Amino acid sequence: MKHLLALFGGLLVSMPGMAQEAHSETLDLTHSPFGYAALAIFAVAYLLVMLEEKIHLRKSKPMLIAAGLIWILLAIAYRSGGYPDTVEEVIRHNFLEYAELFFFLLVAMTYINAMLERGVFDQLRNWLLGKGLGYRGLFWVTGVLAFSISPVADNLTTALIMCAVVLAVGKDSPTFISLACINIVVGANAGGAFSPFGDITTLMVWQKGVLPFQDFFLLFIPAVVNFLVPAVCMHFALPKGRPAAPSETGNLIKTGGLVICGLFLLTIITAVCFHQFLHIPPVFGMMFGLGYLKLTGYYLKQQESSRWSESVESPPGDSGAGRPFDVFDHIARSEWDTLFFFFGVIMAVGGLGFIGYLGMMSATLYGELGPTIANVLIGVMSALVDNIPVMFAVLTMNPEMSDVQWLLVTLTAGVGGSMLSIGSAAGVALMGQARGHYTFLSHLKWTPVIALGYGASIWTHLLING
Repeated sequence: MKHLLALFGGLLVSMPGMAQEAHSETLDLTHSPFGYAALAIFAVAYLLVMLEEKIHLRKSKPMLIAAGLIWILLAIAYRSGGYPDTVEEVIRHNFLEYAELFFFLLVAMTYINAMLERGVFDQLRNWLLGKGLGYRGLFWVTGVLAFSISPVADNLTTALIMCAVVLAVGKDSPTFISLACINIVVGANAGGAFSPFGDITTLMVWQKGVLPFQDFFLLFIPAVVNFLVPAVCMHFALPKGRPAAPSETGNLIKTGGLVICGLFLLTIITAVCFHQFLHIPPVFGMMFGLGYLKLTGYYLKQQESSRWSESVESPPGDSGAGRPFDVFDHIARSEWDTLFFFFGVIMAVGGLGFIGYLGMMSATLYGELGPTIANVLIGVMSALVDNIPVMFAVLTMNPEMSDVQWLLVTLTAGVGGSMLSIGSAAGVALMGQARGHYTFLSHLKWTPVIALGYGASIWTHLLING
């Protein structure tokens, strides 16, 4: 979500509706064998993703195959229909959108890896442990931080940062790591739902001009409810002890660690400014910010090379144990399975949207069920299918709704993905980062209480803003 999707990756979504507007030569394949086969392929691929923990097949593999097969079917259908060039143009458009997502996430992951290597999160872990907090206290601190940071940064980046802290703090308690990761996903998605910059879907609604900037903050209290309800329930399942005392004391941050933290914040600000004031895609701001890290890395490498001994053997790609700082080492340690999974999801969902299924689904929901039920179901759908194309389908449909209903669909699309780990970009990214501790099934065990928070946030919104 999801994932993820990436506050400033609002432009990073496959936009089948836009593609159809750009090409008049479209075929109705929703009731054809090609369409049914594409749906079956996508369903099988997602089933394999859900079973990753059991069958040990990484989630990117079935989604890459599914995306390829879906577009092969579309290419055959359009060539047979006399439009051989349409599919190629649509694929190029969707792939460009993914490329922006790819480089955005790659820069964020590189910065996080650099901060990990510089000992920033080890120092934060020791600081938290020094406060005498137990597992339950740490659970609440990391959750509240995730909720508080995501409206300013994006929910994906916030989740990655807080997960790194959780892994460092709770390395001796798998139960704590699992529950804290769930809490972070819920908190980051809830915090991003009431800010135009907190989630891709809120950014899309704001850019479309459906709601003014200040109206989004009417969702603050419903978002708080969405976070608190499952957090309170999970609180009682947490271990009652406290992490072991840190084995190392003093300052654990290596030279340049705090500078890299500042550069990461500057990179986020750069991406925002590129988008807001220069109308340049945010990914260009992130790549510009990668230049900050590269220049700083050059200085650190020159400084540390004088202390580097050729006799010290270090495995390839390892920048620890005295090895001089190298940005490319941190790029190489990015979560490639997650990045390729996003490719598969965006391209596969883009193919289904180009067939016409997303538009047909939106028409059925709003035409037959009414806006309130439809908007609630949109959130449920976003837990199964990425919330970005779902929201884009709603915006393309542009149903007649009051501002209260537009706020409702903004809320549900933003927090609905928390019900499943694959429902948001934050959840997908944390499955890779906390591999073995936070999984689809570990999240699924707590889906009922997350759904309870989802329903409570909807009721709160209608009570306060309705």
